[in-house]
Amino acid sequence: MTSAALASLLPVGPITRVTGRALVLRGDDIDTDRIIPARFLKCVTFDGLGQQVFADDRIELQGAHPFDRPEHQGARLLLVNRNFGCGSSREHAPQALMRWGIRAVVGESFAEIFYGNCLALGIPCLTASHELMLAIQAAAGADPAAELALEVTTASLSSSQAATGWELELAPGPRQMLSTGLWDGTGQLVANAPALAATAARLPYMTNFAG
Repeated sequence: MTSAALASLLPVGPITRVTGRALVLRGDDIDTDRIIPARFLKCVTFDGLGQQVFADDRIELQGAHPFDRPEHQGARLLLVNRNFGCGSSREHAPQALMRWGIRAVVGESFAEIFYGNCLALGIPCLTASHELMLAIQAAAGADPAAELALEVTTASLSSSQAATGWELELAPGPRQMLSTGLWDGTGQLVANAPALAATAARLPYMTNFAG
């Protein structure tokens, strides 16, 4: 994938809704070393990490891993269980998921640093109770072709094949950051470049260099 093509896939600005098919990944305590094995941390950029997401698990399952199943190719929502993203704090884990194509994650709970790294990339992580998460996974697993719609502002999930939706949980802070675009620190800097330059020009330590 070229840099231009990759850039077109990355989220920008406010994120209020994520739609697409879902990929169910069952199991508690799935850590970042499984999401992206340590040998891939040597990369200079994050380009290409999407191809290596869950590399060792996929090798072991020889094509049967959810990320290899034909019906899941192109999925945008990841449905997980308890304590997803635990272990080391490597930001490569959400980077790999994003570059594979995941744009939102719904689970029972997330490791704090993984959650923060996802938020910094514009990947909403919403939670549900154990029983509700099992019901959502069962519905998505029964019909992998169903289109799901995740509403960030209302913290809700619906399916094109289900008569009712599911109420999820999202803390007010992350909800505001995603829905207003405040999660995108780089984008804010670029958008406010003239104001930042003007402020810098007024600062003595930015303009008066000795020697």
